[in-house]
Parts: sequence; structure tokens; C-alpha cells
Amino acid sequence: MSAADHLALPRSAERHPPTRLLHGLRPTAARLVRRRWPVRVHGQDRVPPHGGVILAANHVGVIDGPLLAVFSPRPVHALTKQEMFAGRLGGFLRAAGQIPLDRYAADPGAIRSCLRVVRDGGVAGIFPEGTRGDGRLGRFHHGAAYLALVTGAPVVPVTMIGTRPAGGSSNALPERGGSIDVVFGAPWRITQQPWPRTREHVRESSVLLRLHMLSELDGALAQTRRSLPGPLPAGQSEDDPDTGLVPPTQKL
Repeated sequence: MSAADHLALPRSAERHPPTRLLHGLRPTAARLVRRRWPVRVHGQDRVPPHGGVILAANHVGVIDGPLLAVFSPRPVHALTKQEMFAGRLGGFLRAAGQIPLDRYAADPGAIRSCLRVVRDGGVAGIFPEGTRGDGRLGRFHHGAAYLALVTGAPVVPVTMIGTRPAGGSSNALPERGGSIDVVFGAPWRITQQPWPRTREHVRESSVLLRLHMLSELDGALAQTRRSLPGPLPAGQSEDDPDTGLVPPTQKL
């Protein structure tokens, strides 16, 4: 392998995900959502207005993904579990530029699509927890840190608050009129790393990113004077691949 090969970035997808619906539907969708729930967005100015960006959000409710797409200050191409891409919903998600992800196997296609988005100066969205839960980043997958290492793009933490009622099931919606807060945190940056990027390097970067996101999450809860909904009821947690970071106290 030549020196140039060592410095080369991983391949991106050949085409950028669609953007037409992603841009055009956001204002209408925001109005419709706010007819049911007051949504307060904080820290929009922390999202760089230009260039590639990675948004990394906690995940507590079924509407977190749509809220991220609608209320981010810039359109977002979010990694979305491939189970959502069935039937008419799947066609809509693809047309809106969302990226299907196989959570149970290596998915180089999804990674290449995210790389293409960021390299084209767009915004990629990731939920590092992988599945809905208490929103405290107990499980933390490596995708956001890997993309940051590869591209050098900033990672902006996003804290979702009020998107699931306390004690509510995985698919529970907030009560009509219940307020929702979407808080954008301070960007996190790491030096772009050429090949080879070792697993240990990615893991160390994930540790640092998780610590930053936890700090920003605590700041968001203090700023809004709110709390997260707590764990899902027994038996409600989705299966999640045994990858990523897991704090020792949460290991079985």
C-alpha cells in the first residue's frame, strides 16, 4: 500500500441522499408539530451555519428523529433503523434523505452515505444510544466518533427533553400541549485522523465524545429545569447489538 493510500479517506457513497423533500417540508412540518406540542429550541447558533456537521442526540422517544429533522437549524440526513423503511413510510423517508441503517451488522453503505453528506458540507444525524431508553447515554455506539475522526467535522450534541412521558412505553407520545425542549450543545472537535484508524483510537474518541455529551446533557437539563423520563417499563427495551461503550455499572 502506498503512502497516498494510507492518507486516503474511506470511500463515500456515489450520490448524495435526496434533499428536495428534506428542505421543502420542514416549515410545514414545524407548524403541524407545534399545533400539538409547544417546541422550544435552544442553542441553534451552536450549529455551524456552513460546512459538514454531525449532530449526535440522546434518544428517549419515538418522535426524536422527526423532531431532529424538523427543528434543526439545518436540514439533517439522519441514520434511521432500516426496519422503518418498509411500505409507504420507507418511500417517504428515502425521499426525505434519511439513511437506512442495519443496527445488527456492519453497514458500510450507511457509513459511506454519512461521509458523503458531511464531505458535501451537509449535516448527518446520529443517535449514539442506538435505541430509545432513558436518554442518559448508557449504551454509546462509535459511529459519531468515527465520522468525526474521518472527516474532522464538529459534533454538536443534541438533548431531547419531553419527547416521552415519565414511565411511558417505547412508543408513547407526550400529552397534547406538553412542552418539548430541543437543546443544541457546544460543538466537540477532534483532529482528523488519516488511515489507519485503529479500534482503540475510535474507542478512545468515543469515550471523550460521550463525556462531552453527558456534560452538555446535564447543562441542558439545568437550563430548562426539567428531567428525563427515566427508564422504559420492564420488557419495553428493544434488542440492541452488544457494541459500543457500556459503563461498568450497566454491564450484566
